[in-house]
Amino acid sequence: MRKPNQIKLKILITLAVMAYALIMYWFKVPCMIFNLTGVKCLTCGMTRAVFSALRLDFSAAFSYHSMFWSLPILYLYFLFDGKLFTKKFLNILIIVIIVIGFVNNWLFSTII
Repeated sequence: MRKPNQIKLKILITLAVMAYALIMYWFKVPCMIFNLTGVKCLTCGMTRAVFSALRLDFSAAFSYHSMFWSLPILYLYFLFDGKLFTKKFLNILIIVIIVIGFVNNWLFSTII
């Protein structure tokens, strides 16, 4: 069982990330990494993709960032301390697949 302080910390982190995403979206803040280096980061377009998915515009979401669907899975890993499955191999495999997806998305978005 998790300690109350761990739960409070995870709720606080969740709210902070949500507030950051809302600020980035509302004020149309461009990616700082892209502005500084001219190279897209692994998560460029993720905020727009998530908000498009929330509007049920999945074609736009996929066009902004094809890995937007992985955020709920990653959030579950965050909540359950990286242990969604009883077998460690499955936990690692899912994370590796998601990382490969992010790198693949990044490579194709910077090349094309």
